Amino acid sequence: MSILDRYIVRTILGSVLLVLAVFVVLGGLFAFISQQGNIGVGNYTLLDALWFTLLNVPEQAYQLLPVTTVIGSLIGLGALARGSEITVIRATGMSVLRLAGAALIAALILIAAEAVVGEFVAPQLQEAASQQRAFNQYNTISFGGGTGAWARDGDLILNVSRQSGSRRFGGMQVFELSPTHQLLAIGHATRATAAGGDRWLLDDYAASHFSGDRVTVRPSGPKVLHSNISASFLGFAVQDPAQMTLRSLWQLIGYYRANSIDASQYVFAFWSRIARTVAIVFSVLLAVPLVLGSMRSAGAGARTMLGLGIGIAFFLLQRLIESGTIVFHLNPVILAWLPTVLFATVTMLLFASAR
Repeated sequence: MSILDRYIVRTILGSVLLVLAVFVVLGGLFAFISQQGNIGVGNYTLLDALWFTLLNVPEQAYQLLPVTTVIGSLIGLGALARGSEITVIRATGMSVLRLAGAALIAALILIAAEAVVGEFVAPQLQEAASQQRAFNQYNTISFGGGTGAWARDGDLILNVSRQSGSRRFGGMQVFELSPTHQLLAIGHATRATAAGGDRWLLDDYAASHFSGDRVTVRPSGPKVLHSNISASFLGFAVQDPAQMTLRSLWQLIGYYRANSIDASQYVFAFWSRIARTVAIVFSVLLAVPLVLGSMRSAGAGARTMLGLGIGIAFFLLQRLIESGTIVFHLNPVILAWLPTVLFATVTMLLFASAR
């Protein structure tokens, strides 16, 4: 790698990291403000809210990197173009493809950082943050490794293994105890929805009731469960598929498929994480034809707004597709890659015009 290549890589990385730092600080501030309503609940204090916010910083950085890469690359390469440094570099014989190759090196470094943070740092710290908040706010919840969340409400013990919405859970197990702590019944529902108040609507609920030496089986069907445990309470302990690691998602997909359970939301989350990481390549490369064309003499403000618009459009498209995948049962693999493919297509078309 030549001196010019290293200079371009440093410029792109420096601009991206600067933009990312600004966005993370703003995101952390909003996250800290959103925690103010939880302060005073149980033993949750201002310092706990601050610690919760700090533990979520890596996850915010992971989510924001594709967006900030667009903005940072446009600002960094745009500054070189505005200062005529790109013109000088091109005059030395560096082609557009060679310039794109240097930008690609920066993109690969960012992808490596994204992969490390997304797999080994952010999920673990975010899970620790959620557990810390739940432990401080409530004293009747525990986390059992891969078995989900366990919570007790009087003579009921509930266990949920996944969350598919703000008020909907799946795989809920219900253990009913007598006042003398003897097991009266064990039930399982494929889905559980918080209906407001103290009511839970359980779908496909089947239970076994124990009485002396007899076991009575309740056939599968709907059931209304009365419990003071709320959906937000259980939501502290159940991971969103979008926040799980690739390894966890792959294992969960295999388990669901082996048991003939719909795993589309987890398949989408798995491929969406990969596609979003790959999109970083095109986030950096997109800046090259733009700064060589219409954005060559534009100011930093114009480049920032353009990058922000592209990043927001990519983010909103991904979220819209995610909703459509789950609601309309569309192919999760194709739709997970669709925003990145569109992004890549636009980048290649701009490159063709730049050459």
